[in-house]
Amino acid sequence: MKLFKSVYVFSCLLMLLLFGMSQATEVKAPPGNEKAEEATLVLFNRNIVVLRSTVLGMAPSERVKRAQARIDQQLEGVGGHQATAISAAPGMLIQIDGAGSFYIAPEDIDPFEQETLAGVAEQAVSALNHSLQEIQESHNVRAILRAVAYAGLATLVYGGLIWLLLKLRRIAIRKLLSFAHEKMAGLNHVGILLIRRERIHWLMRKGFQLLTWFIVLLLSYQWLGVMMSQFPFTRPWSEHLNGYLFGLIVMLGSSILKAIPDLFVACVIFMLAKLVAKGMHHFFDLVQNRSIEIAWLDADLVGPTRRIAAIALWLFALAMAYPYLPGSGTEAFKGVSVLVGLMLSMGASSLVGQAASGLILTYSRVYRKGEFIRIGEHEGTITELGMFSTRIRNGMGVELTLPNSYVLSNVTKNYSRVVSGDGFVVDTKVTIGYDTPWRQVQAMLIEAARRTPGVLTEPAPKVFQTALSDFYPEYLLICQAIPSEPRPRAEVINLLHANIQDVFNEYGVQIMSPHYLSDPENEKIVGQNDWYKKPASPP
Repeated sequence: MKLFKSVYVFSCLLMLLLFGMSQATEVKAPPGNEKAEEATLVLFNRNIVVLRSTVLGMAPSERVKRAQARIDQQLEGVGGHQATAISAAPGMLIQIDGAGSFYIAPEDIDPFEQETLAGVAEQAVSALNHSLQEIQESHNVRAILRAVAYAGLATLVYGGLIWLLLKLRRIAIRKLLSFAHEKMAGLNHVGILLIRRERIHWLMRKGFQLLTWFIVLLLSYQWLGVMMSQFPFTRPWSEHLNGYLFGLIVMLGSSILKAIPDLFVACVIFMLAKLVAKGMHHFFDLVQNRSIEIAWLDADLVGPTRRIAAIALWLFALAMAYPYLPGSGTEAFKGVSVLVGLMLSMGASSLVGQAASGLILTYSRVYRKGEFIRIGEHEGTITELGMFSTRIRNGMGVELTLPNSYVLSNVTKNYSRVVSGDGFVVDTKVTIGYDTPWRQVQAMLIEAARRTPGVLTEPAPKVFQTALSDFYPEYLLICQAIPSEPRPRAEVINLLHANIQDVFNEYGVQIMSPHYLSDPENEKIVGQNDWYKKPASPP
């Protein structure tokens, strides 16, 4: 029911549009024409002739009004009427039943079309006779009844086709859904459905719905043309409809035929680009497998370089093939290009900045995947190097996504780059009073590092006195850990701090961090007997 209502509304709108177009009797002259105006003589909804010049002081619109009044007066008589054309230098006089109706001047000929005065007069006589016959037919009751009968029959056929189309659509959807159910039943892999049935059903229904609407619109178009062709007053509209559809088909067909050579060139360009892309892919595979050694291209940079080269290649191919694409020279294509350029210029500035930062970070080799870094307040192991962002996983197992512009604008500490071999640097700082020998402090810190699982003995841990503060020296312990150990850096640091406390407590040395104001009455150390007070338990 909704479909029939939509078809009815569409038909009414189309008729109103054609009726409004038929009422326009005056149009402005095309650019470059010296005439200020032009007017069309219309009789019984059919265009007879276009008048463009001023004759005896009368503008084209005034000439059209006089001609219409004269023709109405001539048609008041009963019987058939016949239009003819005679020469009336310098123009042609159009007559009905031997009496003058209107005059065609040489200046009425369109200067942009190859027309002659005799040809224009002949066309006007033919259209006028056609209109006279239709006027006579409109007064024939028998002809009107026959037209009504044909229109009713066309409506019944139209309704039957619509009903048949809807029924066929339901049958086709049911058959295809049943077929899809049978085929998708075998697409289960290890208990997981590879294709969602809901999406397949939705696509099938939408596809059939679009196809049905397209056929309904074609049927409605043809039905409307047949209906209008039965009645004299609406017959010109039917001719316009049929002419428009035929012209559209011819235009599309000719455009397709003309576009075939250009499409062939565009296809050749894209095929060449595809061949070059395959060659580049093979080349980058060889570099990544270290079969080819190139000084400027490291194996770690093959991934981003491959993507950048592929994007550049296809953009170049698109730019080369653009002039050969159908419609590339039309105003619509140009408008879309301007719109896309405006959107990119307004909204992609930050995106371009992020991409530029990503390229700088990638090719300057600030860090690599798998290295442990610290950026601002964030530290962790790099899990992904992207064009727009960098992802790191910290010691708590949380993945952080940092914009490349943020990474580039902050100081980056790389704990993996300076180590010998694989691994990352672990460092920590303690402050011990001046009453403790610095040699003893260094030995205790190295002992704590040796007790920590995952800390390498080679290279050996090192201790540096980084500052001699007012109340205590500052000691920095630096050692190297193995990334293959199942402990992340945060856990290694946690074990290192625990061992430092244990070693210092064993030797009775008080750690002065974080603040030191005065010596306490009793040293702040934990005896070995108190290491495992409840609820702690020994290992």
